Amino acid sequence: MPSFERRAMLRGTGAAVAAVLAASALPASAETASMPRKPGTYDVMKLPFDPQKIKGMSEKILLSHYQNNYTGAVKRLNQIAEQLAALDFARAPTFIVNGLKREELIAANSMILHEIYFSGLGEESAPGAALASAIARDFGSMYHWQAEFVATGKALGGGSGWVILTYDPRDKRLLNSWAADHTMGLAGGTPLLVLDMYEHAYQMDYGAKAPAYIDAFMHAVRWANADRLFEHASRL
Repeated sequence: MPSFERRAMLRGTGAAVAAVLAASALPASAETASMPRKPGTYDVMKLPFDPQKIKGMSEKILLSHYQNNYTGAVKRLNQIAEQLAALDFARAPTFIVNGLKREELIAANSMILHEIYFSGLGEESAPGAALASAIARDFGSMYHWQAEFVATGKALGGGSGWVILTYDPRDKRLLNSWAADHTMGLAGGTPLLVLDMYEHAYQMDYGAKAPAYIDAFMHAVRWANADRLFEHASRL
């Protein structure tokens, strides 16, 4: 019998409530414990722009980045989800759990950050009024925000990582986050604009010239996506 029907039958008497509480404390049956979880399924986002029309970035590198790095992360996450769904956590060795959960986080964050990165590319633009006002409030000016964002990207050049314009819901402010890999980020923060500083994002076009890639990125920011994310995050 579905749980909502059981609750309907038991509602109204103190004895019934006690029975429900007592039943909930019982260990799961062997049959229930052995039932596999249904794995989550993650879909690949369509590329949100024409890869021939991003100034400063070639179609070749954009498609390689999308197909190999982003799509690869989504496929990997689905494979990890299947393995976790089939795992008996009560009996699995801790090193198996540790490895799968670590890789799950890496793949999930890679998927999310890549989606925001690609959604932030398009024709050069400017942030909307609300986000522009918040940037001026928290950084002093658009110039100071950009100087810090670009400098953080250059600091990661030749290595790997992300630069993330993040909304901090705790203090209701914006900041630029530095991340050396997919698992680093402000706890609870909402990424608004993401710069991918892994070499796969620029090596085909710029070789080791990471600053030239950063300059191209800054001239191809489609701020409408950051505006949308900021509007949603700042309302929560």
